[in-house]
Amino acid sequence: MLGYAAMNHTLRDAEPPRRCNRDMRKKTWECEGIERAATLTEQNFADLEAILRWNLDHDIRFYRCSSTLVPWNSQFDIEALPNFEKIRTIARRCGSLIRDNDMRLSFHPSYWCKLASDSSDTVARAVESVEHHGRWLDLMRLPQSPRHAINVHIGATYGDKTATAERFCEVIENLSSRASERLVVENDDTESLWSVAELCEQVAASAGIPVTFDYHHHSFTDRGLTYREGFELARETWGPVRPIVHYSEPARLHGHPDARPQDHAEFVDHVPPWLRANADVMVESNGKERTLHRLRGDGGSP
Repeated sequence: MLGYAAMNHTLRDAEPPRRCNRDMRKKTWECEGIERAATLTEQNFADLEAILRWNLDHDIRFYRCSSTLVPWNSQFDIEALPNFEKIRTIARRCGSLIRDNDMRLSFHPSYWCKLASDSSDTVARAVESVEHHGRWLDLMRLPQSPRHAINVHIGATYGDKTATAERFCEVIENLSSRASERLVVENDDTESLWSVAELCEQVAASAGIPVTFDYHHHSFTDRGLTYREGFELARETWGPVRPIVHYSEPARLHGHPDARPQDHAEFVDHVPPWLRANADVMVESNGKERTLHRLRGDGGSP
């Protein structure tokens, strides 16, 4: 399967616009609080359902949902929302749609979700984040499995990779099953950070969580491995679950010579057939669903 992340441009530009990433600023939270959060959450879940139905109509069965699905969830339990029963009903419809049609839904918490930080406050916030993502997936009644992944980065080394890997594994041991059974970890896009090989050896082997192979990131942290060798290492960590990989192409190769090497292109030209044959591919491009149309040869519009 090919998938895309977060924004569906076709539906975002429709009337009414459909998007599941409505959020609010701190000032709005302080003024309107949980009532505003309740309204936005209901809208986000309703539009998630609309996006999933659109995806199914266009034979797209892999989608990464926005992590602002429940805005300001760190400030309240989702069950405390005054419209929780309505939200739960919509969430269960989303889950049924996913399960009944063999679709795949994942999340990718923000860069600041650092489970291995050397700051206890940062770790606490990161734990809270992945636990909330797990609750949302539970609300949709989706299996506690990396098939519906919560994808994170370690994202730093804090001066000692071995100690950082050990902290990461210790934190995972104390997560609830709703988070730990869905957690996967991805290789980084900075040479000094985490490669596929290091994640497989120091994290997957100890904590038993899968490694997401990011094709573009591998060019920064290959450690002498080819793309295919890196993928095969990561693939072994997924057990019976079909692996997720991320694929993007650098903007520099698509007419933007001043872009950072890590920046994604608007579209991608080609996903290697061997990658598509052996994994579900999350295509990371600014073109979102339009990129998938191009890759499948059906143009840039539905």
